[in-house]
Amino acid sequence: MKPLLYPAIDLRDGKVVRLTQGDYAQEKIYGDDPVVVASGFAAAGAKWIHVVDLDAARGGDPINRPTIGNIVKAVGESVRVQTGGGVRTQDDARELRDHGVARVVMGSAAVKNPQLVGKVADVVDVAVGLDHRGGMIAVEGWTKSSELTLVAALAMYPEAKAFVITDIARDGMLSGPDLNGLAAAVTQTSIPVIASGGVSSLQDIVDLAQITGLGGVITGRAIYEGRFNVAEALRALA
Repeated sequence: MKPLLYPAIDLRDGKVVRLTQGDYAQEKIYGDDPVVVASGFAAAGAKWIHVVDLDAARGGDPINRPTIGNIVKAVGESVRVQTGGGVRTQDDARELRDHGVARVVMGSAAVKNPQLVGKVADVVDVAVGLDHRGGMIAVEGWTKSSELTLVAALAMYPEAKAFVITDIARDGMLSGPDLNGLAAAVTQTSIPVIASGGVSSLQDIVDLAQITGLGGVITGRAIYEGRFNVAEALRALA
């Protein structure tokens, strides 16, 4: 199986944005209508869309959940939506499931309380987001480092349907993905690994597709800045 493509939509105040290395002060707005953006991804052939609720992730009100529901409705049953940001409880997961989300991504909450992943997995499929700097997991919107290593984390969540691994130093930087680190991670777990962060070109997509067993690739900024489109990325992965 070749990796799946997850074109990304980061939501803040209802707009499509990207942050540089997770810094809310370094925000760039790419669109006012995320439903239109998602529909474009679906029309181009994407089978998954990765949505991040930045407002909820920062600890604020999950104001974007109705928008996420509208995205799900717009793309139809042939496209699955994976959503992260502010998924801290079973109730959060249940609300997103009721909006039609196929899988939620849990980050800080999963690191703080690994048992919670199993409980949420009873509600909806869960991917665990492992955001790291130099192999050490970061939490609280990347503002704090934990004592947990990426290697140890990969063994802690048997209920997870996927791991979303983000190299924070590369996120939003268009600097290329951590190919060696991702290749190593894939060998350390039987759960699919989804690469996130750093994709800058179609060559990066081709290189990621060469990692045996990689489950997926998340890319956002490179698409929004016209370096390639969804159809081209899908062809590169195939």
